[in-house]
Amino acid sequence: MKTKNYILVLLIAFSCSMCNSSKKEEKNSTEKTSETKEHEHATLSSEDSLKLANHTIEVKGDVEFPLQLTVDSLKKMKVATINNFKILGKNGEVKREVKTCKGVLLRDILEKAKIKQEDHKDRNFYIVERASDNYRATYSWAELFNNPTGDNAYILFEENGKPIKNGEMIAICKNDVRTGPRHVYWLKSIEVYKVK
Repeated sequence: MKTKNYILVLLIAFSCSMCNSSKKEEKNSTEKTSETKEHEHATLSSEDSLKLANHTIEVKGDVEFPLQLTVDSLKKMKVATINNFKILGKNGEVKREVKTCKGVLLRDILEKAKIKQEDHKDRNFYIVERASDNYRATYSWAELFNNPTGDNAYILFEENGKPIKNGEMIAICKNDVRTGPRHVYWLKSIEVYKVK
């Protein structure tokens, strides 16, 4: 009888300790969630946004002809008009809608800068679009030159008939399922690197 009571007490103690450990895990999980929320970007004032704006985009890295692009130089290239573009967040929520915008294909810019390829089989490059706040979006060579994404990645300079507010030029990819992650405000450089 004493053995049965002893086993019963052990089982109850074990159950209680499991409940307490799951409560600790739940508390840790809640703490981690609240920590993640703290790292979300705050909405910037117009004044702070202007501080991050660039008047030129530098195209650099493994290119034969480094470029300094301005809105005026983009307007001299083949300009496309995009209608009804939605910026979707990571969870699919619509962050912003743009009725019409104008820009130039990223691929056209890279063709003008000419990626340093040794021959036609040399395709192991990645492209980084970098913002003033160091936010980055990336593409592979294949995405831009051998995939429909190349027909959908733009550098914009105009939204709804007006100059871009958050930096003079921004990067978008309109065929991404979630367009937000590769929607780069305050674009300052397009960098080409060879995969080593």
